[in-house]
Amino acid sequence: MQTRRIGSLDVSVVGLGCNNFGGRLDATATSAVVHAALDAGITFFDTADIYGSTRSEEYLGRALGGRRGDVIVATKFGMAIDDARRGAKPEYVRQALEASLTRLHTEYVDLYQLHTPDKSVPIADTLDALNQLVAAGKVREIGCSNFEPEQLRAADAAATRISSARFVSVQNQFNLLHRDPEQGVLGECERLGMAFIPFFPLASGLLTGKYRAGQPRPKNTRVTSGAYARLLTDENLRIIESLVEYSESRGHTILELAFAWLLSHPVVASVIAGAMSAAQVTTNASAASWQLSDDERAEVSRLLDLSGVASGEHR
Repeated sequence: MQTRRIGSLDVSVVGLGCNNFGGRLDATATSAVVHAALDAGITFFDTADIYGSTRSEEYLGRALGGRRGDVIVATKFGMAIDDARRGAKPEYVRQALEASLTRLHTEYVDLYQLHTPDKSVPIADTLDALNQLVAAGKVREIGCSNFEPEQLRAADAAATRISSARFVSVQNQFNLLHRDPEQGVLGECERLGMAFIPFFPLASGLLTGKYRAGQPRPKNTRVTSGAYARLLTDENLRIIESLVEYSESRGHTILELAFAWLLSHPVVASVIAGAMSAAQVTTNASAASWQLSDDERAEVSRLLDLSGVASGEHR
């Protein structure tokens, strides 16, 4: 498994998104997925305090056990757990971290991320609180999520002004069907020396090959019967067919293309895909073996541009 950098952290180019832990997966199933990831060489685990109603962190910490020191653990704060636990006020930043440390059964978090901007709090105040946690050795690096270019610039300027730790990463949605980060965020990452972490890299399952035009659709999935049913449009299925054809013409799957295309962007540090089983983890871990040539990347971009995905309207 190759690695890339997030600030001072070395992370596997395929990571494990832990949003299913504590919700769709119980503690036993979580342990099986985590251990399959470790066996596959995955060292980057991304969770959040809101995942699984706080159980994701708990189950991840329990599953890692004595392997905690072998991996990079990223978690997030800021989205509402309840009315009292939310936002980016300095006092809550410290409270949220202590709660996450307890649930994760660890003394430090490798990458602590502000899950969403809080417009009610000056970013300098949040950064100052985070900087204190870095200075105390409870956090190694800090990052953000769901930030736009102007918010990244404002955070960097604030960090310079108050001489605090800087955000070393931003985590936004990015995949073959949702290319919005190409409109500014990726360029800002390059300018500021930040890593980009794409979430929903498989478009909630659409880019796994399970959903094909004219074929029976899997039952009881998030796309066919859940919150992401809006993604299953005729237009998206048409795009998927063209990507499947392209991948198979080169001896690969569309899932492998989804990983390879994201990793062809130099600022992308790790593709954090969720998994429901050990088998899915193994498949995801092996997907990064396809490294797109410049010509292949250009051809994929041409296919997407012809499909109208460049502006990010297909989601």
